[in-house]
Amino acid sequence: MSHSTWMRYFSPSPGHRRLGLVCLGVGLQEGVLPTVGPRALDHHVAVVVTRGRGWFASGGGPARKVTAPVLLWLVPGVQHHYAPDPETGWEECFVDFTGSGVAAYTDLGYVTPHSPVVPLAETAEVRHIVEGIVRAARRESPLLDVEAAAAVHALLVALRYARVEVSRRGDTVMEVLARDALLPVPVAEHAARLGMPLAELRSVVRRITGEGVKEYLLGIRLGRAKELLVRTDLPVAAVARRVGYEDASYFSRLFSRRVGMAPVRFREQRRGR
Repeated sequence: MSHSTWMRYFSPSPGHRRLGLVCLGVGLQEGVLPTVGPRALDHHVAVVVTRGRGWFASGGGPARKVTAPVLLWLVPGVQHHYAPDPETGWEECFVDFTGSGVAAYTDLGYVTPHSPVVPLAETAEVRHIVEGIVRAARRESPLLDVEAAAAVHALLVALRYARVEVSRRGDTVMEVLARDALLPVPVAEHAARLGMPLAELRSVVRRITGEGVKEYLLGIRLGRAKELLVRTDLPVAAVARRVGYEDASYFSRLFSRRVGMAPVRFREQRRGR
């Protein structure tokens, strides 16, 4: 079985690197591809296997079987070694990237260097984003470096949604939690309403959002509070109750600490008063 390969590599300028993320390369491959490695790189690569099966080894550990759809993380300084099955081959797309923004995406759980093999639920959106970079490269777009950098941000989000445990079709825990975020109930009650142990809820939310449950709920509540402050004339105490806080003073302190100004000042600023 033969293979086909298309790839392009880029050299972003220092100015483009100030964007926080830059794309260093992109590729589409299928068939019985040559074995990669063992090697280590100085940047990140997201390898998305969309069809087929093979094996992958990372950090000097043993090889493990992988089956599409799956994401393989290649991270700086960590040796990796992989190849498709010699009988079936596989189909893959990949994006090389780097930048100061990678650290934040890693802290938030979008990039998982300690879990380099990530099962995916689907890859259509991911493939669409990668093909967009390919189209820009093929037409030699004068804005290629910026287009590709923006696409890397979109790719990391799409890969987060594509994970099996974060599927748009199946993640009812987060949907219910977001729906009930404004209820004036403690986190333990949210867990009870979901029929799961508190520790499990905390683990799920941390894995998906990179935040604790309280922090996640606070973000939703403050977002809604901002809308009410700008779009209505409700007193701050009423806004606080609408977003789950009976104590208006406590709400104001939380709002001020997170937003950087008091609710009344936020309202005045956004209304231009």
